[in-house]
Amino acid sequence: MSHLGVGVSPGDVPVSHGSNLRATDRSVKLVELALRCVICGLSIVATAIITSDTEVKEIFSIKKWARFTDLQVMIFLVAANGIAAVYSLLQLGRCSVSLMNGSVLFSKPLAWVIFSGDQIMAYLMFSAVAASAQAGMYAQFGEPEMQWMKTCFMFKKFCNQMAVGVSSDVLVCLSMVLLSGISAFNLFRLYDNTGKKW
Repeated sequence: MSHLGVGVSPGDVPVSHGSNLRATDRSVKLVELALRCVICGLSIVATAIITSDTEVKEIFSIKKWARFTDLQVMIFLVAANGIAAVYSLLQLGRCSVSLMNGSVLFSKPLAWVIFSGDQIMAYLMFSAVAASAQAGMYAQFGEPEMQWMKTCFMFKKFCNQMAVGVSSDVLVCLSMVLLSGISAFNLFRLYDNTGKKW
């Protein structure tokens, strides 16, 4: 190691052994806190958009309602949004306490629980959004081979509002993926074999 606190790896890549670990840890915690806020907020917004979406059309004096409950996949998406919002709210509380106390990451079992929870939530949201997007594509374009007709030409407002809700859930998914990366970093840095504590 040189006198500047920079070592040289076997591949001649500079490696820092500086004391900026606290600042890095605080930055990671702030990013995690912001992502959890985004996930919680957007999940609530998407749920409100989707559940308030209705449209009525009269076809040959018969009223036809379009509601989110008409599509089972939208019920699944709303449920996934609710679970994601509650989970993120709980984790938001944990992150806030951790940030205020200035404590570094806890124990390995707790890190594994957080990592696993973030992974489960990311996969849950991804599956719900993918299924909703597929249903939206069928509603928009139909599926002639299966004789499923287009429905968005009749319920334009309903389809547009559903598209906005699913779009905000895509942002939730992307935030979940980033958050999963952060929780993986927080977990696997506990297994650092150099002996230094973060």
